[in-house]
Amino acid sequence: MRLVDVALRNLRRRKGRKILLMLGLTMGVATVVSLIAITATMRADVATKLDEYGANILIVPRANDLSLSYGGVTVASAAYDVGELSLADLDRIQGIENARNISVVSPKLLGAISLAGRSVLVAGVRFEDELRLKQWWDLDGKEPSTPQEALAGWRLAQALHLRPGQEIELEGQPFRVAGILGENGSQDDDILFVDLASAQQVMGKPGGVSLVEVAALCTECPVEDMVEQISGVLPQARVTALRQAVTLRMETVGQLGRFAIAVSVVVIAIGALVVLTTMLGAVAERRQEIGLFRALGFRQQHVMRIIFVEAALISLAGGFLGWLVGMGMAILLAPQLANVTLPVAWDWWLALGAIAGALLIGLLGSLYPALSAARLDPTNALRTL
Repeated sequence: MRLVDVALRNLRRRKGRKILLMLGLTMGVATVVSLIAITATMRADVATKLDEYGANILIVPRANDLSLSYGGVTVASAAYDVGELSLADLDRIQGIENARNISVVSPKLLGAISLAGRSVLVAGVRFEDELRLKQWWDLDGKEPSTPQEALAGWRLAQALHLRPGQEIELEGQPFRVAGILGENGSQDDDILFVDLASAQQVMGKPGGVSLVEVAALCTECPVEDMVEQISGVLPQARVTALRQAVTLRMETVGQLGRFAIAVSVVVIAIGALVVLTTMLGAVAERRQEIGLFRALGFRQQHVMRIIFVEAALISLAGGFLGWLVGMGMAILLAPQLANVTLPVAWDWWLALGAIAGALLIGLLGSLYPALSAARLDPTNALRTL
């Protein structure tokens, strides 16, 4: 008779205890799997949302400054060798190696234009990209739908008494104020936003761009690499990574991961204790059986191997069922508990890790019971027969 046959026969004889042990492992593995799956989904969802809530790479024309100082006081300064940006440069940005990490590219053309007898800052933007980049904007009115519609910042609208639907004129070109931006305490409150093509026409700068804001997806966060790649394709520009935004994203994602790890360690420790106590109880119940095996010539390693085979079979079943239950829990609970919009992905590497982890817990938890069973004195064990 093979040792595996002995282990299988014992599992069939003591179904109740083994089923309870398997259910305990299943719930432990399911808890860890659901936490990891939900956390991974939250990481992706939070990173995506944060990346869409603002730019983290700024591209401006490169320029050299020459200043004149007298007595330690700067009396004059001038910029020379000033680079230029154009719409053609946007295609070069989309062609970099890490272009897949780019979420939004928003070009802007800035200029001062007279409006109602007052010089105001006008920003030409592509509204589709700008509204994706600045999802915190609160509009009183509607989003611009034609090239002749504009958005006015809150302070600018207060100063010029602008309201949604009002007609204005910029350099002889008619525009309609589609909406007023809610106050957000930034420079946007003082700017009049118009369509980029219309701004280029009004300012006499066809194809011109003053700066480009880029929102880069930071799940893996190759922002520094992307800065180098963009600098390589745009030598006339100065590319800067907004490190504070990147740090905030990574700290948020890291906190989620640390929480999942801490809970998983606790659950794994509890699972190992459950296996330990259950297998110790099983060994105590089988003292006579183990003594008989030893009297028949079974060696200590054979007895240990029987215990390990039983634990391995239970652990493999518990790990596989735990992965299935955990993924089901993650799919059901992620939208309600974590409020995520991304679907939970079926990760086969997570399945392999769950089964391997359950197997490791089962074997480690059975180590002491197996040693105790192997060290039983067959003479003492058989006296109770």
